[in-house]
Amino acid sequence: MSAVSVALRGDLEAALGQIQTMQPLAAGHGADAFRLETPSSRFFVKVGRGHAAAQIRAEATGLHALLAHSPMVAQVRWTGDADGATALALDWVEQGRRTPRGEAQLGEGLAELHRYSAAEATRYGFAADNFIGATPQRNTSTGAWPAFFRDYRLMPQVALARQNGYWQTCWTPWLEQVYRRLDDLLPSHPPPSLLHGDLWSGNVLYRADGSPVLIDPAVYHGDREADLAMTRLFGGFGRAFYEAYEATWPPDGGAEERVGLYNLYHLLNHLNLFGSGYAGSVEGVLKKFRH
Repeated sequence: MSAVSVALRGDLEAALGQIQTMQPLAAGHGADAFRLETPSSRFFVKVGRGHAAAQIRAEATGLHALLAHSPMVAQVRWTGDADGATALALDWVEQGRRTPRGEAQLGEGLAELHRYSAAEATRYGFAADNFIGATPQRNTSTGAWPAFFRDYRLMPQVALARQNGYWQTCWTPWLEQVYRRLDDLLPSHPPPSLLHGDLWSGNVLYRADGSPVLIDPAVYHGDREADLAMTRLFGGFGRAFYEAYEATWPPDGGAEERVGLYNLYHLLNHLNLFGSGYAGSVEGVLKKFRH
């Protein structure tokens, strides 16, 4: 309750209804979270200041962007600022079990999101910068996909790893090989799908009826394979998900060969966020480009 000022509590009540309880929950990246109950509904509320407030505003923007193309996204009920804090209120998701049927819904729904959102964009990036976890993520509009992935995904993470002291000298020639070959390794102009951007299993909830709900996005327009690659990074997505996605909009040939390269971005980010425990994984990807 200490994170919610009187003014912010009043704004929440005006938007959502009389607050009966606010139960603290675990939250990450410097934010506070609560389960808020009114006489008629329950909500998930996230509150933050400073860097965490900027992340919450970016999260709300990303959720609204996804909601314009898909129903399987956490519903935003209110965002606002008071006394230097930012709050985001979402419908509470009463969680159930992950089932093959729910995973199939997720796969089909993600393919539809990727396919239909690609029709509205001609360039890669997003209207605003945002965050991948707690790390700033630049989304500068770019006309060619390999250039975007190099300049606004790999290069900032590499610079941060050097700054943090995690970069290893032996990685440099392998990285230079990646940069030299990127135009051949990646498609130059794949459909610019709206991506969730941080699609690991922890960012998918399943309702009591088994239907999926996407949360915590890091959205931008990019190659849909980048979303699919991340589902392979930390596990948690079963065969039903991939079969349903492929039946709805099959990936292009060679997608399997690009999984490691796309996940290099997320491995570097985890190296920067959580430390040298991810160095071996980063090196494992870069070693493939020794020659």
